[in-house]
Amino acid sequence: MITRIRDVRKAKGLTLEQVGALCDPSTTAQTIGRLETGTRTVSIKWLNRIAQALDVTTAELVALPGQADVPIAALLGPEGVRAPTRQLAFPAPVGSEGMVGVHVSASIGDYRSGDAIWCRRIAPPEFSAALNRDLLVPRPAGRFLFGRLIGREGDRLQILPLGPGTRQLVLTDPPWAAVAVQLVRRL
Repeated sequence: MITRIRDVRKAKGLTLEQVGALCDPSTTAQTIGRLETGTRTVSIKWLNRIAQALDVTTAELVALPGQADVPIAALLGPEGVRAPTRQLAFPAPVGSEGMVGVHVSASIGDYRSGDAIWCRRIAPPEFSAALNRDLLVPRPAGRFLFGRLIGREGDRLQILPLGPGTRQLVLTDPPWAAVAVQLVRRL
């Protein structure tokens, strides 16, 4: 099986050691390196562990026929723009089970008109892990709330909607939420 572990790791700016430490349970940099290069067989169990460590879906770590990478032409940092010293590429975003999207129709908060926000659905036990992240939360009658999760007390979520001068809203016992994990913006 051909994997994209190295591509995803490099796109996230992580070292082999960092990915090994993020695995649960942790592992060595050598093991991650062997899995990346294919000198060690990558099982589904390993793919799941590494995907969790990299905060991506397992599908994003597998190279599929016809799936194109986006070549990286330049690196932008505080020192300016420079060409990469070796060939790099972004893995193309891959949708997965439990993903939902938010289309921004008019600029609000940090988001611009035309932005696409990819969100991963989470269950109530995972809500605490989404503190200080943007969430999409369903409300009664087919409505939704999108904003920053600023607190949680029991089954109550405290959400700060986007925009200036907004006040926090408290939602009780939502069945699910979706945490923003990727922003796709046209320039």
